[in-house]
Amino acid sequence: MADESLIDKIHDLSDLELAVLICLVAKEHCIIDTEPDALDELVEELELVAENVFGLSHAIVDCSEHTSLDDFAHAILSIDASSSRSNSPVRPRQESSYFLHTSAFQSISKSPVSENFADNKTMANVIIAKNLDEAPKQVQIQALELMHSKRIYTRTSVQHAPKRFLFIALLAGGEGPRLTKHLNDQIFISHFHDPEDGFPNLEEKYDDGDSTSSVLKKSPGFEPDANLWPRVSAAEIEHLSQLSDQAMVSVEIKAHQQNIICFLRTHRAVAGGVSAAATQHFDKLSRCLAPLHNLSYTTPSLIALAARKIYPHRIHIVKPERERSMQWGSDVDAVSALLEGVGPEDVIEDVLGTAGPEVPL
Repeated sequence: MADESLIDKIHDLSDLELAVLICLVAKEHCIIDTEPDALDELVEELELVAENVFGLSHAIVDCSEHTSLDDFAHAILSIDASSSRSNSPVRPRQESSYFLHTSAFQSISKSPVSENFADNKTMANVIIAKNLDEAPKQVQIQALELMHSKRIYTRTSVQHAPKRFLFIALLAGGEGPRLTKHLNDQIFISHFHDPEDGFPNLEEKYDDGDSTSSVLKKSPGFEPDANLWPRVSAAEIEHLSQLSDQAMVSVEIKAHQQNIICFLRTHRAVAGGVSAAATQHFDKLSRCLAPLHNLSYTTPSLIALAARKIYPHRIHIVKPERERSMQWGSDVDAVSALLEGVGPEDVIEDVLGTAGPEVPL
């Protein structure tokens, strides 16, 4: 089990920080959703989470329908490999967010990634792909290849992801699958951040940092001492990862988990999305949650919590004319009325509630 000081740190994390921690522990990737008006603030908050909480470099990919493969490669290969700070856990924000402020994503025509560029740049630890669902299919396929193989092919070289690597698909205003099928299934968890929950790191920055920015002039290579010591270290993340691998799952809990999967697959509102990959992720997340709650075993409540994070971005809601009772003469208008307003989260809550399997004692 984790020591008390680490558990106290985990309890102090915000919802976004906890989502990032879970993905780093599991060595997987995530979708973070929010309201459209709060998307830019969420990008800044995640930048600060990567830097200050975990001491990781980051890069922003601002996607649109005109984003090309070269644009994508330019954005994620944003860290100067020849810099004297290449071995430091912290990189200046200016390096990783440079391409967010260029016009590269406004035009589909762009010069190829130069050999010199690829040779002198390396990949950031955290890739934040804003509006990835708006990117062309070939860009989303490139993102899938990056997640799966942890490398990206430019026109002149192959660039490998760092050991600690996280890809965040940042979406806005929607539910259910919005990415290409295989990319969506590769994503580990999804999390909705309500803007009313706030952006603590961003608020702290503007409360404390801006007031001194006019007094303290930083050189391009200067980083505050506080940022050199992330709140959650790489050693602590690795320790949590080892504990999650060792978490015990009883026969009763495993059976309960499989029953939830069966009930989701046979739910009348579900057309698909409860895949084999989702089942593997379901089991993995259940184990990862145990050490975060200072447990060496999984429980029914952890299983339920894992289901609420694994399936919302995967479940497809069936069209009324294809709902299974239509085979036996149901009225399509009655089925439409039944399914109106039903989303993936409603299905999950239905299965975890009275309509689902009995919870083992």
